[in-house]
Amino acid sequence: MAVRGPSMSPTVRDGDVLVAAFDAPVRPGDVVLVRWAARPEQLSVKRAVRAVGDGWEVLGDNPYGSTDSRTLGPARVLAVVRFRLWPWPGRLPDRPRLLS
Repeated sequence: MAVRGPSMSPTVRDGDVLVAAFDAPVRPGDVVLVRWAARPEQLSVKRAVRAVGDGWEVLGDNPYGSTDSRTLGPARVLAVVRFRLWPWPGRLPDRPRLLS
């Protein structure tokens, strides 16, 4: 998938191409592909914080440029991002400070 927007900067940037595993188990701290009940046509890449009910609380790594669970409520996780394919191939860094 290709990323659009600044919500996950600096971990993931606009234009990055990511590879994700669908139906993978989700852990707090994972970067995930989600869908919102309030915006079913929109897919977003966010950081999983905690399971809540039938969904997940997710946040963007950029608190000043992210629409996330603070606004839209819990999200349904579709896939777990495994790594960046382009422009700098490799695993994504952790952001544990969001989990406090």
